[in-house]
Amino acid sequence: MPYSASHRDATRAKIVEAARVLFNRHGFQNVTIDQVMQAAGLTRGGFYNHFKSKEALFSEAVSSFLMGRGAEWRRDAGIDPSNLKPEMAQQMIDAYLSDKHLGDIEGQCPMIALPSDVARADLKTQDAFQQLLTAMVWLLETALPDSQTDRRQKALASAALCVGGMVLARTLPNSELAEQVKSAAHNAATQMVSAQNA
Repeated sequence: MPYSASHRDATRAKIVEAARVLFNRHGFQNVTIDQVMQAAGLTRGGFYNHFKSKEALFSEAVSSFLMGRGAEWRRDAGIDPSNLKPEMAQQMIDAYLSDKHLGDIEGQCPMIALPSDVARADLKTQDAFQQLLTAMVWLLETALPDSQTDRRQKALASAALCVGGMVLARTLPNSELAEQVKSAAHNAATQMVSAQNA
């Protein structure tokens, strides 16, 4: 008897989430299909019922973050994309550049965990990554008050500071320099979105 559509969807989601965590932890090249399926509690044979290739899975794992782990992250940070307020730009910066986010390797945004892998990935994966950045910039820009000048530029610069600061901090574990980079990025991003720059 064939599985129901809801069962197939749930199984696919389990594979995607297992892959997302493993890719964050080990990078794309260092994760095998066998490892993903084992982490999902499934056999390798079932993989090709859901994905054509590991690359297709990678694309979906990156894409899944926005409405999956990313949605949980936004909720925990008190960010409601359906009701953005000016203070939410600062909340986004505070949460993104936090020690908690830096330490959450498995739950980290793919823009922090996977930029080099995505740069070498296929166009579909790069498009998924771009969607994450576009969503972040939109959230920051929309949260800024209408009186803020150059909202788009400030949102882009703040996003670049957040992501870049965290990428550098992740590459310098347990380092004083990592904390200095993260703090400098936080301060500069905060200045970008502060009311004084309106």
